[in-house]
Amino acid sequence: MQTLTAQSTHNSQFSQDPFLVIDNVSKVYPTPKGEYVVLEGVNLQVRQGEFVCVIGHSGCGKSTLLNMVAGFSQPTEGLVTLQGKRITEPGPDRMMVFQGYALLPWMTAYDNVYLAVDSVYPKKSDAEKKLIVQEHLAMVGLTEAAHKQPGQLSGGMRQRVSIARALSIRPEVLILDEPFGALDAITKEELQIELLKIWNDHRCTVLMITHDIDEALFLADRLVMMTNGPAAKIGEIVDIPFPRPRDRDRIMEDPEFYKLRNYILDYLYNRFAHDDDG
Repeated sequence: MQTLTAQSTHNSQFSQDPFLVIDNVSKVYPTPKGEYVVLEGVNLQVRQGEFVCVIGHSGCGKSTLLNMVAGFSQPTEGLVTLQGKRITEPGPDRMMVFQGYALLPWMTAYDNVYLAVDSVYPKKSDAEKKLIVQEHLAMVGLTEAAHKQPGQLSGGMRQRVSIARALSIRPEVLILDEPFGALDAITKEELQIELLKIWNDHRCTVLMITHDIDEALFLADRLVMMTNGPAAKIGEIVDIPFPRPRDRDRIMEDPEFYKLRNYILDYLYNRFAHDDDG
């Protein structure tokens, strides 16, 4: 695996001890035509508090990889560990936010978040739980919309509820599966800024799938670029050199932004040109 480093200075802010480890992971599904290899020999170490984005063409196993980190599925070979413990099932130390929000439509924004807090902290008093819910809805700017159901909220507001719900139980790893993919450009940029602010305040470890190169360059410490499937693996890892806190306008004025952007585009569309049959 080749790594591109571009004036990277971010490594010093993290513990060098691996926090989340994906060790020689492969995922194989049986089919009537034989075994289908989704991922093969994937290795990745993520440090505590790091923000890592994963990018690649459809069918390269990005969601499969994150589902194994979340504990929704198991590797066929290899293992995934968090702080040295093997991940075998979902748990409150890892929370996932999906592109499709995954909110209960008959419950209000408040109740969707409360349900998560209540299930993870059953011994807390009702007053403590309510305070946690209120704090996290306020964090994503939804205090006024707390008692609206998802059907009464815009897509961006629904995704804010999903993020508030995920963060309300204080996970050690926040897993984001293209959370802003269905949103309009303006809402997407607003939520990217909010996500960075929240991450900077709480510094949980973030693993995020994106198809958006500009989004990855704005958010991530490192960008993991997958090869095409089947039998996808990590092709390269790019260190994102821009100092934090980040300012979008300043980054986009930096020649390094366009150098990296073009490098990633070349990787995705020339070295791993999209195969519609893949």
